[in-house]
Amino acid sequence: MKRRDFIALVGAAAAWPSFARAQPTVPTVGYLGSASSELSAKAVRAFRDGLSEVGYVEGRNVTIEYRWADGQNNRLPGLAADLVRHRVRVIVAPGSTPAAIAAKAATATIPVLFQIGSDPVAAGLVASLARPGGNVTGVTSMNTELGPKRLELLHELIPKAKIVALLVNPTSPLIADTVARDLQTASHNLGLQLHVLNANSEHDFDTVFAALAQMRVDALVIAPDATFINRSEQLGALTLRYAVPAITQFREFAAAGGLMSYGGSFTEGAHQVGVFTGRILKGENPADIPVEQSTKVELIINLKTAKTLGLTVPPSLLARADELIE
Repeated sequence: MKRRDFIALVGAAAAWPSFARAQPTVPTVGYLGSASSELSAKAVRAFRDGLSEVGYVEGRNVTIEYRWADGQNNRLPGLAADLVRHRVRVIVAPGSTPAAIAAKAATATIPVLFQIGSDPVAAGLVASLARPGGNVTGVTSMNTELGPKRLELLHELIPKAKIVALLVNPTSPLIADTVARDLQTASHNLGLQLHVLNANSEHDFDTVFAALAQMRVDALVIAPDATFINRSEQLGALTLRYAVPAITQFREFAAAGGLMSYGGSFTEGAHQVGVFTGRILKGENPADIPVEQSTKVELIINLKTAKTLGLTVPPSLLARADELIE
């Protein structure tokens, strides 16, 4: 090629539109779900809404790689490692402390965003809420710490109760051990006998509820674990079928026939994680984003279920309820 032809070619390339010379790379977000895609549909929608609020729309200018553990926490480390191999820009671990722990263990460089109900400092995820440090931050509702309050609400509604049970997932030991310890103390202070029952999948539910009947349990507290959260409707229906007054974290449980729910909004937390994800994609450092602690707590009472169970809700509880389902 002659020198003047080469110069002409370079000049023509310089005149090309910028988008023709350098197409921007669409970032990929890894979504590490403890449950299934079907059970997590509402949380995923809320997460996408948060992302779009910051300017990122799936399929347009961001790609999301989903990995689902289908309620099997032992699969989470392998799924997290797979996302790292895909070189995602961010790993999101929504609604599950085990998922957040697995994601953090898989990488020290890719930003990790959690949404959990437990204390992220106690879980070893961050150095502090105000200064997370490292590559991890997120949202916590501290729902694990509300276990004693849920027991107190049940006791207020059923003051004659003597035997109560706590349902935990043994494959989430941080949550299970914390809630069990707190409720042991709370039940002792209230003069109640506490039984701790285990379930790590929906296949265990029938066995658990048969055991409740044999133990003549008066009331049930369900721990805020992802396995239970994503099966709120199934658990609500079971407590109604077996006539067990019960309380857990999310409204979906009360709406499905459970007696009460007391806790923060799961979808609000997922939305905020979406916002955080967008901010990190824009260049913010997770170490500089304080963990957001949700302070909004709602008490939902299903009056229809209370009537079916032969319970009269005292005026003190009616006045404090954020929603009454009739």
